Amino acid sequence: MTIACGFSRFLSTTRVHSSTNRVLSLWFASCPCSSASASACASEPPEIAGDPDTVREGRAEIFADKSNSVFFNKAQVNNRDLSIAVLRWFVLKRQEEHDAQLKGRRADIPPEQHADGLDPATTGSEDTALRKESSLKAPKVLEALAASGLRAIRYALEVDGIGEVIALDNNEVAIESCKRNIYHNGILASSKVVPHLADARIYMLTHPKEFDVVDLDPYGSPAAFLDSAVQCVADGGILMCSATDMAVLAGGNAEVCFSKYGSYPVRGKYRHEMALRILLACMESHAIRHKRYIVPVISVHMDFYIRVFVRIFTSASTVKSSPLKFSHVYQCVGCNSFHLQNVGRINSKDKRNIPLPNFCPTVPQECSECGGKFVMGGPIWSDPIHDRDWATSILSNIRATSGLYEAYAKISAILTSVSEELPNAPLFVSLHSICATLKCTNPTMVMFHSAIRNAGYQISGSHADPLALKTDAPMSVIWDIMRCWVKLHPVKSQPENLPGSRILSQEPQLQASFSQATGGLVARKSPRFLPNPEKHWGPKMKAGRPLKILPIDKFRVHTCYPVRRVSVDSGM
Repeated sequence: MTIACGFSRFLSTTRVHSSTNRVLSLWFASCPCSSASASACASEPPEIAGDPDTVREGRAEIFADKSNSVFFNKAQVNNRDLSIAVLRWFVLKRQEEHDAQLKGRRADIPPEQHADGLDPATTGSEDTALRKESSLKAPKVLEALAASGLRAIRYALEVDGIGEVIALDNNEVAIESCKRNIYHNGILASSKVVPHLADARIYMLTHPKEFDVVDLDPYGSPAAFLDSAVQCVADGGILMCSATDMAVLAGGNAEVCFSKYGSYPVRGKYRHEMALRILLACMESHAIRHKRYIVPVISVHMDFYIRVFVRIFTSASTVKSSPLKFSHVYQCVGCNSFHLQNVGRINSKDKRNIPLPNFCPTVPQECSECGGKFVMGGPIWSDPIHDRDWATSILSNIRATSGLYEAYAKISAILTSVSEELPNAPLFVSLHSICATLKCTNPTMVMFHSAIRNAGYQISGSHADPLALKTDAPMSVIWDIMRCWVKLHPVKSQPENLPGSRILSQEPQLQASFSQATGGLVARKSPRFLPNPEKHWGPKMKAGRPLKILPIDKFRVHTCYPVRRVSVDSGM
């Protein structure tokens, strides 16, 4: 028999220890011969050599891979914890929406035709369909790039109400590692997580609208997977996507960004938020080709990458309004003032509200503040990138169960900032950058916030930058406030051709008030931006490349003569 042969071969080549005994019992429980749900598993148990080191994260434990043949990054614990928090809320929200929809359908059926207390054979067809839809199936999850399988295992173990989790990868070594880790984590992981060897793009294309949750966390850019991913998500499902190619998205390689995402980045202080909006615009552009559209719920820049959570729906009529969600960015090369213009507009004379191409750019050839030229970027996503209700609810759930998250401090800080951001204020300005242009002293954040509020506008911070100022005030108002500030705190004389001199040469049209405004910036009880928990916290080397281990003292000189210490900055 296959089981007997596999068992004898396994004992002859492996030293049995406590973790191996558990693997054996789990293998028998989830073997293809005894379980149809594990059809993708091998017919023989995975090999476990000796007593390998393990890595524990949340409720999951995986075997450490010191050869780097399978990618694992400890720094992505923030990513995984945030994804679990969002997924837990999605499961609850999905059930609420289903119950509300079911209640609405019951209201349309006459009371005498309700199924309660009636024979199913005599009830109508509508009521029969209602019976079948009354029970909501557990959400099905696809982790398209599984690697070690840690994320998929954590989903299965830590998210209540989750259904089957497909752990996909096109690397045989990764799939074997994933199998070992699944069996190592008990019957619950083995019963829910199914490893599968396949190309993620082909697999998603051949499974349209099958998965309620699709997770994309590639090493680098997700651009190659987006078209198939937006087709794979079920209506109302959620697509979770990461991008770690920040040098491209933040403007370091503009031509590469356009070739991958169809958008030009602008190297402003807001580059990390612009990276989020470029990715969202790219996802929307792929979705509308298939009569689908996205609804962002959480979009964050964290550590060295960005992470977005969007829901996907199908509607041919809603897709027509997508041009209203895209905007071009015009940034001055002198004073860094920026302006946005939508790609589409609504014709007020047409009752159908069908978007039309927008008019010519609203900005002149030269900046009205400093006379500089404008550089154009985009198109970017200019609609809200967060759902404040989602952010607030997820934050409340995280605080109630703080012990379940290893990265609680980090993700709670980010979600707190996200919940406080202005939803309809794309991009932001930097107070230090504005003061550097004028070469003046900085007003305090409380004073600047008060000046904006006293002028009748809203203002908030941003999770992407501790010095960010998100506001619906136009750039002319911001510069008028700074002109008033400089009158109170004069600056030294400057050459007339500098952008700051040209800005200050104009009289302010608005008389700013820096007195404390009601509802302004208040003292924060919890931090919003945290330092890295340890050294070298960042991206790791791609799987398959040998890890480079530097000596303890890289600059040690082996000689019997005394060595003179030289400063690196001295150039010697």
